[in-house]
Formats: sequence, C-alpha cells, structure tokens
Amino acid sequence: MNTSHPYIWNYLPLAFQLLVAVGLAGGMVVGSYFIGKKRASKVKAGAYECGMEPVGDARGRFSVRFYMVAMLFILFDVEAVFMLPWAVIYRQLPHITGSRFFGFWEMIVYLGFVAVGLFYVWKKGVLDWSTDKADL
Repeated sequence: MNTSHPYIWNYLPLAFQLLVAVGLAGGMVVGSYFIGKKRASKVKAGAYECGMEPVGDARGRFSVRFYMVAMLFILFDVEAVFMLPWAVIYRQLPHITGSRFFGFWEMIVYLGFVAVGLFYVWKKGVLDWSTDKADL
C-alpha cells in the first residue's frame, strides 16, 4: 500500500476532533456570557450551599475519619470491580482453569480477605461515628 501523503496527515482526524471540541466548549462559554442575564440581586449574592451563611475559616481541619471512610470506600469499590468480571465468566471458569470449583474457591478466599479487612476496621472503630477517638 503506497501512500502519497506525509505521515502527519494520519493525525488530521484527531486534530479536527480536538478543534471541534475546543471550539464547541469555547462557543458555549462565550455564548452563555452574551445570552445570560447579568442582574445583581440579594438572592444571587446570598448563601448558595444549603442556604446557610458561611461562618468561620474555609481552611478548617477535618477529622481523619473522613479520609479513612473515603479510603475504605475506594477499597470496597475496587473489590466490587474485581467481582464483576469473575461473575461474568463464572460459567466458563471450569473450561478455563480445568477444575470445576477452582474459580469458586478462589473468589471465596478473596472475599475472606475482604471480610477480614472489614472486620478489622469495624473493630478498630473507624466506622463508629458516635464517639470521638483521637487514636485513629
């Protein structure tokens, strides 16, 4: 197959897509600036989030519990991501592994590790928000 155009022309569709995306995004921002109403009012200048007036410094310190719960959420979310492909190919696992129950026991061991981790954080008190523990 002989091509008579330079290799860089293979990137022309990508450049066109980027140009359209940037142009569309910029057009929407500029269009909303010209079309939108610009009347200041007491309601617009008021508090936005939850209707509560902001009090104090925005750079306040958060409890480490927020971060622990976020990390646990990611951990158990990844656990669900690992279970989905296993569930999809569960019926084909005997043909893939050569053993009838290997895939089943493999997932049981994995869920056992996850359960031990959940039991650990539960006993550690990370999930208990009723008391304030400073040792976390």
